[in-house]
Amino acid sequence: MLVLFDIDGTLLLRSSAEHAAALREALAAIYGARTPQRVAAAGRTDTAIARDLAALAGVDAEHFEAGLAALQAHTGELFAQRCPEDLRERVAPGMAELLAALGRRGGVQCSLLTGNYEAVARCKLERAGLGGYFAPGQGAFGSDSEHRDELPPLARRRAGGQPRERTIVIGDTPLDIACARADGLRVLAVATGPHAASELTAADAVAADGWELAALLDAELDLSAPAACR
Repeated sequence: MLVLFDIDGTLLLRSSAEHAAALREALAAIYGARTPQRVAAAGRTDTAIARDLAALAGVDAEHFEAGLAALQAHTGELFAQRCPEDLRERVAPGMAELLAALGRRGGVQCSLLTGNYEAVARCKLERAGLGGYFAPGQGAFGSDSEHRDELPPLARRRAGGQPRERTIVIGDTPLDIACARADGLRVLAVATGPHAASELTAADAVAADGWELAALLDAELDLSAPAACR
């Protein structure tokens, strides 16, 4: 079974401030783009957010595309400088224990499905003490596509071609749910991010935190296991 985890608001809490600052600083460095305005961010890819901010600063689409590779690289570099060395206190309640339990359970593969650029995502998880649960070369990130709906099929391919019926998404926003549904996947939501449980009802089930999520995920994994393994 492949379990695809979002990061911000799901695995980690309060890890967005340094990330947002790094993205804005990179926009200023690559495009000269500066704006005090804010744009919607929860559940979106870094490139989608950056494109909106750049447009507000007067950067046209052609110029934005030309600098995109440099933007991605520079955002990762700046985030590594800004990010605290230890993010363990920002791990969402119950999530470290959940990942440890999944790591001990046979037949379960954990991977990432996030709008973060990969360098940012990997840095966050390493400094939170969770990096070892997510193998390099797997997962799907905002650096792979600006469009989040395109990420689940990529994550499944990188995990060895896992089929839809053997994949489940874990996230905390309506956009996390929507991207799972776009690929025909089941999804469990956790109300630890900016959205209340009442806003996440399009998921197959909603947990209050990682502890509740563990029980929901156990039930999903038990149901998906071959009869001989139950």
